[in-house]
Amino acid sequence: MDPLDSLDPLDSLVLHATDNGVSWITLNRPDAMNAVTWDQRERIIALLAEASADPGVRAVVITATGRGFCAGADLRGAPTGATPGSERVAGDIARTIRQGAQRLITAVLDCEKPVIAAVNGTAAGLGAHLVLACDLVLAAESARFIEVFVRRGLVPDGGGAYLLPRLVGPQRAKELMFFGDALAAADAERMGLVNRVVADGELAATAKEWAERLAAGPTRALALTKHLVNASLDADRTSALAAEAWAQEINMSTRDANEGVASFVERRTPKYRGL
Repeated sequence: MDPLDSLDPLDSLVLHATDNGVSWITLNRPDAMNAVTWDQRERIIALLAEASADPGVRAVVITATGRGFCAGADLRGAPTGATPGSERVAGDIARTIRQGAQRLITAVLDCEKPVIAAVNGTAAGLGAHLVLACDLVLAAESARFIEVFVRRGLVPDGGGAYLLPRLVGPQRAKELMFFGDALAAADAERMGLVNRVVADGELAATAKEWAERLAAGPTRALALTKHLVNASLDADRTSALAAEAWAQEINMSTRDANEGVASFVERRTPKYRGL
């Protein structure tokens, strides 16, 4: 089944299908380089929440159609009910960022299923930060990553100044954010922003292979592992080790953990069901 064959009737600009335990979320505004509108952002957030709650979903892939992965936020879009041309009130911008870009990034970070970014083209601004928030990143050879904010005289938002230094260190992060130069996929891989660069024509197949491997794994153990790794970036050693111990305590109550131990003792391949 091609994940793009099943269109969500509510929003054809965000294609969605679930296949073999994988939720495929595909941005579909190729003429706009997949710049994300307010409605699209809300749809993606909702789909990620649904993936967390649905035991039939065990991995997520975020990708896009056309030449661009995501050119950032569509600044022309506005929430329903906004009054065009109304006078700006102090706090409006901060509120918009918290309720918009930051909610999107947080939805990826907090999704209880592993999230793969399959980057088919340019990821700029919020689009780049959407990639950084994902658990694993596959990039086509033609993909580029751009911290475009400085080109517009803006401060990076969508969690960029939090995520990027944790991946490449503060000085590399400043270089990328101060200059706003395009970073080729191969260079992004060398820096540690990308797990694997593949030929453009192999991106979808590789994403499918990785996602289905994750979907066949011990889903709750993966969720707890994701939480531990993400939390460790802000935790002291004592807190991190305590969280690890409790995560293992919780995980040992799952059927998959018992299956994993039993399969080891019985010298057979485990069959995980995500429970």
